[in-house]
Amino acid sequence: MNGTAHALGRSATLWELARRRAALTPDRPALLQGDAALTFGGLRERAEATAAGLYERGVRPGTVVAWQLPTRIETVVLSLALARIGAVQSPVIPFYRDREVGFALRASKAAFFAVPGAWRGFDHTEMARRLGARGVFEAYGPLPAGDPSALPPPPASGTDVRWIYWTSGTTSEPKGVLHTDRSLIAGGSCLAHALGLSADDIGSIAFPYAHIGGADYLVMLLLYGFPAVLFETFALPGALAEYRRHGVTTAGGSTAFYSLFLAEQRKDPGRPLIPTLRLLAGGGAPKPPELYHAVVRELGCELTHGYGMTEVPMITMGSPGDGPENLATTEGRPPPGMEIRIVDGEVRLRGEAVCRGYLDPAQTAAAFDEDGFLITGDLGRLTPEGRLVLTGRLKDVIIRKGENISAREIEDLLHTHPAVGEAAVVGLPDAVRGERVCAVVVPRPAAEPPTLETLTAHLRSAGLAAHKLPEQLETVAELPRNEALRKVLKYRLRERFS
Repeated sequence: MNGTAHALGRSATLWELARRRAALTPDRPALLQGDAALTFGGLRERAEATAAGLYERGVRPGTVVAWQLPTRIETVVLSLALARIGAVQSPVIPFYRDREVGFALRASKAAFFAVPGAWRGFDHTEMARRLGARGVFEAYGPLPAGDPSALPPPPASGTDVRWIYWTSGTTSEPKGVLHTDRSLIAGGSCLAHALGLSADDIGSIAFPYAHIGGADYLVMLLLYGFPAVLFETFALPGALAEYRRHGVTTAGGSTAFYSLFLAEQRKDPGRPLIPTLRLLAGGGAPKPPELYHAVVRELGCELTHGYGMTEVPMITMGSPGDGPENLATTEGRPPPGMEIRIVDGEVRLRGEAVCRGYLDPAQTAAAFDEDGFLITGDLGRLTPEGRLVLTGRLKDVIIRKGENISAREIEDLLHTHPAVGEAAVVGLPDAVRGERVCAVVVPRPAAEPPTLETLTAHLRSAGLAAHKLPEQLETVAELPRNEALRKVLKYRLRERFS
């Protein structure tokens, strides 16, 4: 990280970081979307005017404001305006519906709720009214505006809880994760430091800005002073025109995004998919080593992958100079200040980027050990050089005849089969074995779907122990994923194929 970015990273609050960046490079572009562009100076001015408009409506320091908005310039402005006031904001993924949204509104006791109105065929305003939400206002078009001179001073402390993010929730209610400005700045600083980007780069946000990765990315833009292209919805090949038009140099989001870019490249191997692209980066889901090698070989760019979660937005991140073997097989190193402890194979974390806990005190008490380390539920190990290797999740261990089997190990090997496009491995109830190993695969386009026999032969030749071989194969057109970072929802596979 250069000297300017390092100094900015010590900002106490998100608003202070935005103010300092606007003073340094007021005329440089910050956000690009379609034909719209907003400079860093303009971002500060619009956010402060919006803060004044919200203040006139009754939003005060500490007021809980929920917002469920797509990835738009106005969304970033609104979020930064709330940071200027010192409100507590609760971002909600725009694809969530009554169950998740209702729970978030009730649990956070939100006094205001910003919605996009009717968006992608769904009426969010009507849902808000149906749920009895308070202070509902539409923030898809013009935002509230007022006189900034009427605002109180901006918040001075970055260690107060001002963010409530929501875990995606699968079979239980979502958890409200408590963050501070400092924890988000720490996470974004880690990402910026590892990727080694510069003011000459052009980034992209193709995932929901309401995901904690949105705040990560905003911090990175403010630290380095480069712009990002925003995508309200992401679909290929439709989004490619915007990547090419703006000359995007770094893209990504998660493993699913890498696979989508790779699939598009394979339609026309002789033409660079995005000529200016030099780096794919992301996290949020396991990355098979073969996918890394395929991206580098076929897309002609580097791929760096990291490890993060809603509770800790950035834990480790690969750096472009780490070398192919490390980038393919590890999640990179932690930044200074992030402590990683491995207890009985499980990853535990302590540092400034770690959340303050959950809305529910009982969940907080269960999530931290006696030394203050967050218990992640992820399995891993540290290399002698301090890089983290994730080997699976405690809940993703298949117990077959008393033997523990890592689903991640089998998935990585399945991805090396030429007929397999995507793969997920789950344990299914079995009266004799306890659990049996089931492989669920998406065949590559135009490839002959693999059989259980050909896959087990491939796994045997790769050295997989016999007791880990899949006993059931299911072929599907696509894997079920969530709407944020496109993580595979394995519980749905277990429900479907048990």
